[in-house]
Amino acid sequence: MVYPTAFSGKPTRQTLRRMVGAYARPVENHSVPHSTPRTAAFFDLDKTVIAKSSTLTFSKSFYRGGLINRRAVLRTAYAQFVFLVGGADHDQMERMRAYLSSLCRGWDVAQVREIVAETLHDRIDPIIYDEAASLIEEHRAAGRDVVIVSTSGAEVVEPIGELLGADRVVATRMVVGEDGRFTGEIAYYAYGPTKAEAVRDLAASEGYDLEQCFAYSDSATDVPMLEAVGYPCAVNPDRALRREAAARGWPVLSFTRPVRLKQRLPALSMPARPALAVVAAVGAAAVTAGLVRYAHRRRGPFGA
Repeated sequence: MVYPTAFSGKPTRQTLRRMVGAYARPVENHSVPHSTPRTAAFFDLDKTVIAKSSTLTFSKSFYRGGLINRRAVLRTAYAQFVFLVGGADHDQMERMRAYLSSLCRGWDVAQVREIVAETLHDRIDPIIYDEAASLIEEHRAAGRDVVIVSTSGAEVVEPIGELLGADRVVATRMVVGEDGRFTGEIAYYAYGPTKAEAVRDLAASEGYDLEQCFAYSDSATDVPMLEAVGYPCAVNPDRALRREAAARGWPVLSFTRPVRLKQRLPALSMPARPALAVVAAVGAAAVTAGLVRYAHRRRGPFGA
């Protein structure tokens, strides 16, 4: 399927409006029966909607809350740098999944949620891409649901989704014991093909016409999710995804302007609403490309 408007580069608000508005539908009144298929825009989170890793951004907050030590803070600082300049392959992701599961074992879930809630605006608000916020606004104006699909966990992703006015969240889910602490086991891993499965499951349950849906990501690991919709788009793509997008004729967008939401003009038009968690997990146990690359480069300056 041909994208509404082929584009590559830094988009203006007018460009985004043309891209998503060509297939707009009226905002639905759910109390009135209708035959128009519902549609959605699916967004990866890290480096697509926000400029950094959502999980790594909270490392100092977790340190101050006593969940991690200073050594772990140094690791995440280095990992955040690496995350910004590179990606990670499947094997690296799998190794890091085991590492992060072990790291968060025994963490009190209520404490994690409290830390995230208390520091959300200070940590996340300043790193949301202005272009991504505008794109979300345009999709909402076109009558589409907005769904965040992230490998990070819901204790981090769900509050961010609420901040953005998202309708739903898909994230990694970890097992919580009877004592309210994480056991270190992962119940659901929102990565690669499982993201695409979640998108298809949502389409079935919510009545989305995937051929008329949009998806955005920066990573080649999300190609299955991008393939699942009619209108895929690469945002700040890694090398592999940039090659894939060029071969398939997918638009490539460059988001470069992090800005606090309250400083945006015009102000966000999206109504505040709680995000619906489809799958959930602890943010610090989310598998992120930055920490994965750190594990792969164990001889780095903060290696064990």
